[in-house]
Amino acid sequence: MCETIIGDLLRQPSGKYGDEKPGCLAEGETKKKEPDIDKHILCRQCRRIITTPTERIEMLGAHQHAFANPHGIVYQIGCFRSATGCGYTGQPTNEFSWFKGFSWRLAVCGSCLFHLGWLFISPGSESFNGLILDHLIQSG
Repeated sequence: MCETIIGDLLRQPSGKYGDEKPGCLAEGETKKKEPDIDKHILCRQCRRIITTPTERIEMLGAHQHAFANPHGIVYQIGCFRSATGCGYTGQPTNEFSWFKGFSWRLAVCGSCLFHLGWLFISPGSESFNGLILDHLIQSG
């Protein structure tokens, strides 16, 4: 099975940048467009299914964001409507939230507990996942 890494995860959900994706093809083979429904986004550590490309959403006008935490560690995150393979830990907090009006909790892999990102929750119960893109891989 061919696995692509960050390239597919960074692709905008609107397809603004075309349909070309890195992949594994023998020389001379032609690439067929495969629907995203057949693909999964996995935990890089244990390969558990975390979400799908169809769950990509835009927040603050973009799917992908770069943010630094209070310790100066920079994270490249992607926003996802849901991530059923995640578990969440900690009480929601508003401290240092990257999205105004949203509190956050840590998101971890539901199998190996690898830190995958954050669940952002608004007071109106709207929520989304901000997942660390280099902690994920895509399979297809």
